[in-house]
Amino acid sequence: MKIVQINATCGAGSTGKICSAVASLLDQHNVENYIFYSSGKTSDPHGKKYHSKWNIKLQALCSRVFGNYGFNTVFATKRLLKELDKISPDIVHLHNLHGHNVNLTLLFRYFKKHPQIKIFWTFHDCWAFTGYCTHFTVDKCDKWITGCHNCPQRSKYSWLFDRSSTLYNRKKELFTGLDMTVITPSEWLAELVKQSFLKDYPVKVINNGIDLSVFQPTKSDFREKHNISQEKFIILGVAFDWEFRKGLDVFIELADKLPEDYQIVLVGTNKEVDRQLPNNIISIHRTRNQTELAEIYSAADLFVNPTREENYPTVNMESIACGTPVLTFRTGGSPEIVDDNCGCVVDCDDKEALINSIIEIRNSNRFQRQACLDKSRAFDANDRFAEYIKLYDM
Repeated sequence: MKIVQINATCGAGSTGKICSAVASLLDQHNVENYIFYSSGKTSDPHGKKYHSKWNIKLQALCSRVFGNYGFNTVFATKRLLKELDKISPDIVHLHNLHGHNVNLTLLFRYFKKHPQIKIFWTFHDCWAFTGYCTHFTVDKCDKWITGCHNCPQRSKYSWLFDRSSTLYNRKKELFTGLDMTVITPSEWLAELVKQSFLKDYPVKVINNGIDLSVFQPTKSDFREKHNISQEKFIILGVAFDWEFRKGLDVFIELADKLPEDYQIVLVGTNKEVDRQLPNNIISIHRTRNQTELAEIYSAADLFVNPTREENYPTVNMESIACGTPVLTFRTGGSPEIVDDNCGCVVDCDDKEALINSIIEIRNSNRFQRQACLDKSRAFDANDRFAEYIKLYDM
């Protein structure tokens, strides 16, 4: 058996790490496998880069000008298809295809000409069944159910044209009629797929996982380094694209309304974010490595994730694995990660409920570290990604 994975990255970023983890497990089963990727560099021996940095920038520019996101990248896709011809894979496992890394028409017509290839496609967001967008919760848009048009997010994807209707119909034509299984990391996304034009495909939920040898209770001098007294209750937020969607405004409001014996720490910020933050929020632009991030999770008393659009947030798992409970908005797959022993959920944008929950959690001390650690056993990446191997039915 020969298996090919296609993704924007290899060994880097959340999806690239998933690809590499699956490849390593396939090696253990002596399965010939490859990862075709388009962005960045990798030390993963399975990686085969078929795109260049400057060509991706050119394809992104074409998309912005012409509004045909996903339907450029002709030459790189032809290069990819030649490699597939050489390998003649039995299975192709798709991941993120919206990094200006493939021409959808060429790729999916190839699959239809080669019906012997079994397709698996992991959806890391909603892009596959919309005209343009990866998420639509904030915009409260449900046009994707019947057919995208007049896209409220058009300006993010094209300077000039709204081709959401055309792209939606192209995707519908190309993505249907295949021997394909859709994989989602969350039940929430699986339910959306079942309402979309992909509803006739089998949908398998495989939760993402994390490295529990890294994310575990870890001692540090974080409080001392940042001059945070033992009496203060540390509220932590972690993201790497802080904006309204991730709830940056919520933390700014929390900093204004919570008493002085609460300390908010945000990780993944930058100078632009810093300009928006009040002085009583500690801003950490980046950590040296994942171990340092685990130290910060471990030092915190509560992890707050006021995300408004999410699939299955890794940060929730990382926090719980470090023994720190999670409080999150009821949105996307975020609530699926917590249970009554390791965190709680409030309605999205109910800031009053969020503040009340923070205070109640501190006063009651109802979440114990051991309960979080017990829950974290379900997040073991090796166990989760082994489910992909079972799905391949080798």
